[in-house]
Amino acid sequence: MASTKAAQFNPEEIQHIIRLYNTNIDGTKKIPYALTAIKGIGMRFGKTVVSRAGVSLQKRAGELTQEEIAKIQEVINDPKAFGIPGYMLNHQKDVVDGLDSQLVGIKLDGDLRMRIEKGKKIREIRMLRLAAGLKVRGQRTKSNGRKSKALGAPKRK
Repeated sequence: MASTKAAQFNPEEIQHIIRLYNTNIDGTKKIPYALTAIKGIGMRFGKTVVSRAGVSLQKRAGELTQEEIAKIQEVINDPKAFGIPGYMLNHQKDVVDGLDSQLVGIKLDGDLRMRIEKGKKIREIRMLRLAAGLKVRGQRTKSNGRKSKALGAPKRK
């Protein structure tokens, strides 16, 4: 049984790194798992995208043809056109246009930065705490959550 698996997956014949949405994707992983390297795509959305694009879930990312990669990008860019429901998308009921969409890569970062800046202007407490690097959802801050900040006075040279 191990010999049939080795015959199906030959590491020399695949593309080891695929560039997609400014992210390096490991070509040795199966496609849904490999897509999770892109910021804004999780396991569930990745499986849905691959199945709606008509690509086998068992294929490795490095085995994809350029047409299959283009089809996957097309599904990620416009998921509603391929019948992916709105509840699976990560940006629902946009403030500007009221549509549901899937934000990936730098679009996700830009949207978060824009929301934080807008919230700071209107003095929204949640956005002020996010901008300051503090806990947002009512957690205690006395003893936990110190890892990301520098403590104490800066060292002299």
